[in-house]
Amino acid sequence: MKSRESLIRLRRFDVDEKRQKVADIEVMIQDFNQMVVDLDRQIEAEQERAGVSDVNHYAYPTFAKAAVQRRDNLMASIDDLNAKLERARDDMAEAFEDLKKVELINERETERVRSEQMKSEQEELDQIGQIAHMRMDYQT
Repeated sequence: MKSRESLIRLRRFDVDEKRQKVADIEVMIQDFNQMVVDLDRQIEAEQERAGVSDVNHYAYPTFAKAAVQRRDNLMASIDDLNAKLERARDDMAEAFEDLKKVELINERETERVRSEQMKSEQEELDQIGQIAHMRMDYQT
């Protein structure tokens, strides 16, 4: 019984760990998306200030070129994180299923033990009832 309880604790820890990993990746994606939005604003402001929006133009601002590169790198990182997020969600779902299986087995075993105890107690009560009945018959 203790080994099963330990297994349940282990599975719960695993689920919690995988849930935290999913949450961490989601936060990173949100942060990167916000950085992309900020970079887009900075690029737009720099283009307006310079009066050039064509990236291939010789007078295109160097800061805007660097910001475009950073934005593209962030977007590639977001794509990579989205793939990792899907894998992490699948891992979390699998860990949750494992936990539920172990909990169900534990619940069934607990119910079986409880049923056996109730049966044993009922047998004891039946014996007590029979003894009491025999005593009443003997006294009369």
